[in-house]
Amino acid sequence: MGYEVVMMGASAGGMDALKTLLSGLEEDFHLPIVIAQHISAHSDNYLITYLNSHSSLFVKEAEEKETLKSGCVYVCPPNYHLLIEEDKTLSLATFEKVNFSRPSIDVLFETGALSLKKAAIGVLLTGASHDGAYGMGMIHAFGGMTVVQDPETAYVANMPEAAIKSTPVDYVLALDDIAPFLNTLSRAQLKG
Repeated sequence: MGYEVVMMGASAGGMDALKTLLSGLEEDFHLPIVIAQHISAHSDNYLITYLNSHSSLFVKEAEEKETLKSGCVYVCPPNYHLLIEEDKTLSLATFEKVNFSRPSIDVLFETGALSLKKAAIGVLLTGASHDGAYGMGMIHAFGGMTVVQDPETAYVANMPEAAIKSTPVDYVLALDDIAPFLNTLSRAQLKG
């Protein structure tokens, strides 16, 4: 069984990190991407517009009960948690903040790990909190792949450092190396 989803989490500095990462993905990148980016509860859709302008993939706001589709990028809407269900659909929730955040990266990563197990990839990027560290541990525990941005290339190193200290991480990569790495995985899976 191959990989079925790439989950990404980012906080402070995440907009630029996501732009760099998504702009480096090839047009035929086939895995769905689901993103939890810490944003204000009152944000408009600027993040979607911004990422769409820098990516050959289609970037959209995630919707309730939406089925994950190949080559599509789903961004969590402001003031919601984003969950991946066992039937590979997305759910939005408004329960209490986790790690002072809604959306919480841990919520996305944990539900993706529980639903997709070995088929999940987690990518944790720049950020000032420790959100995502627990979720990376869950992805690892269920046999998925964990990728963390090298803290030296992060706008704020706290989040990647917290993950590296708290859980076994498969790959620690400079920001510019993450997209080429994911492209290689995607190409190998398409050939296989």
